[in-house]
Amino acid sequence: MEQDVLIKSVDGYVGTITLNRPERRNALSPELLMELHFTLSAWAESGQVRCVVITGAGDKAFSSGYDISAIPTDLTPEMEDLIRNHNPLELAFNSIRNFPYPVIAMWNGYCYGAGMNLSICCDIRIAADTAKAGMPPARLGLVYHPDGLRQFVEALGFAATRELFLTARTFTATECLEMGLVNHVIPLEQLQSWTMNLARDTASNAPLSMKHMKRILNLLGQGVGLSGDDLAEAERLVREGFASDDLKEGQLAFLEKRKPNFQGK
Repeated sequence: MEQDVLIKSVDGYVGTITLNRPERRNALSPELLMELHFTLSAWAESGQVRCVVITGAGDKAFSSGYDISAIPTDLTPEMEDLIRNHNPLELAFNSIRNFPYPVIAMWNGYCYGAGMNLSICCDIRIAADTAKAGMPPARLGLVYHPDGLRQFVEALGFAATRELFLTARTFTATECLEMGLVNHVIPLEQLQSWTMNLARDTASNAPLSMKHMKRILNLLGQGVGLSGDDLAEAERLVREGFASDDLKEGQLAFLEKRKPNFQGK
């Protein structure tokens, strides 16, 4: 029997979602992302969940990033249609950003790539003191999409975003706190209780106030954007990155567990 890719529960006004692919370090598969989208959409429509906590299964990883090897199987017709016509990453991330109430990312372990992008779309991030995080595109020869970069700039500002992406370093939980990647760092053994207490306190706030302020904050965040010509240039740069020899070398080096030899072409 296949395990559920998400574990969902509601206690009072707090909804908890666990990314449940521990054998893949909770990598984000298309199926998992669509389930996340459906869950948040249903909770948003019901209005009964006033704070969401997203975490990963186990105590090793929040998420290791996007699982490009995952092929969806046994999908419902509705899910097949959505995957065919929409980017699962974009749908899931937008569902988090546009959820009417606060969403908290609880980093129970390391957080990389698309997993970090998912958490950046959350309103609050709380990390275990053992957590580590990084954005590795520059080590792989990838050019990150402008929408993703904009989400990081909106959450962190330009300085931290530049350091995060251009160095491609792995950062400790303390460094993440100093950069603004997380709001709090908590000892691992206290992480769940501390986060759930915060979620319950947050969910007890006036729902209309939270909903309207989050919407206004999202509108303010849209001020960081690109003109039509600038967006076209950014898309061209992303395509060049995907067609580059450096990307092939980065992927090969990753698989062979060696340092890549990039040529800048």
